[in-house]
Amino acid sequence: MKPTRAAAVRPRAVKPEHPLQWLAEPLLDEPSFVLKSWFGGRTIMLHGHHHLFLTTQGEPWQGVLVCTFKGHHDSLRADFPSLAPHPVLGKWLYLPETSETFEADARRLVQLVRARDPRLGIPPSPKKKRAKKHVRFGDKL
Repeated sequence: MKPTRAAAVRPRAVKPEHPLQWLAEPLLDEPSFVLKSWFGGRTIMLHGHHHLFLTTQGEPWQGVLVCTFKGHHDSLRADFPSLAPHPVLGKWLYLPETSETFEADARRLVQLVRARDPRLGIPPSPKKKRAKKHVRFGDKL
């Protein structure tokens, strides 16, 4: 028996909800808001920029990474003493989930993102163009 067209269509896998996804809820009504899967976590994007990276992959990837430039580190760390440069990705600040003030600080960071604080957010890297492979007649495929 020939399979029907409906049987040939496979259901698309649904991505499980991220444990820190609750942080993105205050931003859901923002028109430019995107919560995107990124390097095993989720990135909160607003106005085309990465702002916060939510990750739960075990230390040192267990918490919130603040996407910012090094010039803003001192100012942000003065406002959030629990922030520290990430031990692997030192260009960003890290709020570990084990911090006593994690929930309050994470909510305040989301408020700063919503308020468009200029210290937060980095543009995504431009996509690299792939070199086109030219095939000539007679070339081996």
